[in-house]
Amino acid sequence: MSSTALLNDSLANFTPDEFSPIRWRNGQLELLDQRQLPHRVEWLRYSNTCEVAQAITDMVVRGAPAIGITAAYGVVLSLINHQNALISGNNNSLQQDIQALAQSRPTAINLHWALDRMSALIERTEPEQLVSRLAKEAIAIHQQDIDFCHRIGQHGASLILEGSRVYTHCNAGALATGGHGTALGVIRTAFAQNKIAQVYAGETRPWFQGARLTSWELLEEGIPTFLVTEGAAGHTLKQNNVDWVIVGSDRIAADGSVANKIGTYNLAILARHHGCKVMVAAPSSTFDLSIQNGADIPIEQRPTEEVTHYKESAISASGVTAINPSFDVTPPDLVDVIVTERGIIHNPSTETIKAHFE
Repeated sequence: MSSTALLNDSLANFTPDEFSPIRWRNGQLELLDQRQLPHRVEWLRYSNTCEVAQAITDMVVRGAPAIGITAAYGVVLSLINHQNALISGNNNSLQQDIQALAQSRPTAINLHWALDRMSALIERTEPEQLVSRLAKEAIAIHQQDIDFCHRIGQHGASLILEGSRVYTHCNAGALATGGHGTALGVIRTAFAQNKIAQVYAGETRPWFQGARLTSWELLEEGIPTFLVTEGAAGHTLKQNNVDWVIVGSDRIAADGSVANKIGTYNLAILARHHGCKVMVAAPSSTFDLSIQNGADIPIEQRPTEEVTHYKESAISASGVTAINPSFDVTPPDLVDVIVTERGIIHNPSTETIKAHFE
């Protein structure tokens, strides 16, 4: 029998301050299957680390902060399953599980940040205490992300003027984080302060995170939202006097280059042409200061079928091959501000980012 089991639940009372797509219950991990939203709510239960790694690859859970939290819980599952071997000094199975998690999504640095944090604690913890100590650490990582998202929301909203129109891309909301969201956390906070007049959400092909997830989150909270096709982004910025493009990130290099969902680079170019500012909202764990510039950020290439097919049905000519990068890199000169839980980085560069972390 599979270690995953379908759980029926409801999101009828969705509130971003209380909601998380990740749950830890009775020594098992539960993930909201985001591939099914917004039409069906399914929670999947995991007790096997390799299946958690596969769930990350398969987009059951997505969004850099949420991936990191999930990986932390995945390490705890490995400790539970291999506890006897660890007590006897054999950690081979644990290391194999951690490696499987590390390889599940190459671009999202939060994944590696969480695994490094868990691995460091493993090194200084007695084998008999590993499960309890690491479970507490995973829960702490989860709660910290929620707290950071609220701080990001406050910092970002301080830059937004009353009556603003904003454009967002992909999904950087409660579904992509521990809760509340990064880019959507800024939008939620600004809306609560009566600053947001209109939100435009890009559809985000080929997984349609904007159409399926972002528009759903915003509508659930009564935030006025228009869904925009990718090809209409330039027209929308031109015709509607958009003030901000607000996005999240999966990895930020030391010079401020931002890796985010494919299409972000296009938006940043369009925003600069139309006098629209660009805000990147991300926790400090999204920065990879070991990478000097965007050229060195690994970009995940996903299967061609995600572009040529919709579910099981072909939508393209038979035999065509698609280019399907999951992310692109926006250079820092196209980004006005990066907002973290620590505050605001204006005009991102190697110098301003270094000062931010010092």
